[in-house]
Amino acid sequence: MATKDYVKRGRSPKKTTRNSRKAPPSAGFPFKWATIAVILVASLGYGLYYLSTTPAPAQPEPEPVKTAPKPVAKPQPKPKAEPKPLPPKPEEKWRYIEELENKEVQVEAKKEQAPTRPYLMQCGAYRSESQAEERKAMIAFQGMTSQIKVSQGEKGKWYRVVLGPYQQKRKAESDRNQLRRAGIEPCAIWFWE
Repeated sequence: MATKDYVKRGRSPKKTTRNSRKAPPSAGFPFKWATIAVILVASLGYGLYYLSTTPAPAQPEPEPVKTAPKPVAKPQPKPKAEPKPLPPKPEEKWRYIEELENKEVQVEAKKEQAPTRPYLMQCGAYRSESQAEERKAMIAFQGMTSQIKVSQGEKGKWYRVVLGPYQQKRKAESDRNQLRRAGIEPCAIWFWE
């Protein structure tokens, strides 16, 4: 295939537009407006110079008006009123104030019962063993050990990923929250079977 030289090829002629109007010819430099502007600037400058060089006319200071001081009337002291005696302290109708001050509240702490069975946490049940292994690896990346339990159900074989046993439910919930923050959900906590 032969190469084409697009540079040597000439440019296409410009297309004419339908609404091509010629711009009105310029009149040249506007000497009349330039002269008016120079005269205005010169007169403004002269006016400012004249105002700054002429001193302000001196104005005579007004004489202070002298007036006779008016006599000030002294206030008459008010007669002192005798203080009224305070009424006697009213007797309390209620006894709850004394009762609340002297009341002792006794709280009996309930003893936490130790669970009879340990807990387990299940983080998935899968049909294929590869999916269960994948979930087990994700849990291992969080620093926890899990195991896969195979169970036979009505619908076939299930691979359950479980963690535990936990002696306290609080520890299982702590691990579940850590897995939830890592994006591994849902995890359920049950008694160990």
